[in-house]
Amino acid sequence: MQPTKHFRKRDAILDYLRNTKAHPSAETIFTDLKPVIPDLAMGTVYRNLTLFKEQGLISSVATVRGVERFDATTDPHVHFICNYCDAVEDLHQLQMPESFLNAAQECCGGEIDRCELSFTGVCRKCTNIKKSGESA
Repeated sequence: MQPTKHFRKRDAILDYLRNTKAHPSAETIFTDLKPVIPDLAMGTVYRNLTLFKEQGLISSVATVRGVERFDATTDPHVHFICNYCDAVEDLHQLQMPESFLNAAQECCGGEIDRCELSFTGVCRKCTNIKKSGESA
């Protein structure tokens, strides 16, 4: 038996997020899935992203130039955001030092459930483009 359209769309959105490392926006997800699911609506994408965040299946990792970006990798990890091309990259090789988390918890006097750390700057690709005088 085929799943209903509602679940087909929901599953497609979640599968898309789980199979990309690009940290897409809702608009990117919609644009990429629309050719495959012609009756997909932007509201459907937004509603499902909200649902996935509430369920802990995805997280909102950054707002880049006013656009929210999403990640299906929900374990704590560090991100790098390029100010030149707007790429959002995972930096899994960096681990949050326990001493940093303990110090933050001591400063706030409460309990820290989660820490999200992002670095911003210019990525390697864009650094090379800027050095060569090309545009992104």
